[in-house]
Amino acid sequence: MDKKIILASKSKVRKQILDKNNISNIVKPSNVDEDIIKTSLMNEKASPEIISKNLAEVKANKISMKYPDQLVLGADSVIDLKGTLISKPENRKTALEILKRLNGKAHYLISSVCISKNGMMIWNYTDKAKLTMKNFTEEELEKYLTKISDEDLYAYNVYQIESVGKHLFKRIEGDEETIMGLPIKKIKEYLKIQGN
Repeated sequence: MDKKIILASKSKVRKQILDKNNISNIVKPSNVDEDIIKTSLMNEKASPEIISKNLAEVKANKISMKYPDQLVLGADSVIDLKGTLISKPENRKTALEILKRLNGKAHYLISSVCISKNGMMIWNYTDKAKLTMKNFTEEELEKYLTKISDEDLYAYNVYQIESVGKHLFKRIEGDEETIMGLPIKKIKEYLKIQGN
């Protein structure tokens, strides 16, 4: 069996985290329609944690069915503002609206990971970090958004914690890799148990 793990995500940051931790991987994005799943789960009053976990599982299972006996890693991150799910921005206008909603407040960033094999989840883990944003004027938030490329903006929520987004926060409590979308320590522990 190929020891490479399949990453069911097109996130460059998640791939970089795997590479940095010497986890051999290949990328096969799942391309699932996240909005349909999110809407359905929100209608059922699912918590942001459940939504994040389900999305990670759906992504991993979808790719896992195509690659028998391979370990497939799915991941998802959501923002939880007082129990309300905040999705990735659709455009720069919604990105600014999201930043204005988070402005001066504490929120949670929830990251879930799931490992599937033969179309079924065999392991999952969800972690969350608490981020407290500084107070900014609308003009400052607009200026911040000009520093982020479209590709990054739509792929990784509204802040780049690994680069320019760090200065947005007065307090960050939690694992930085969780905030970047991949709680790698737990993944490594699991893979070690599996002999990978």
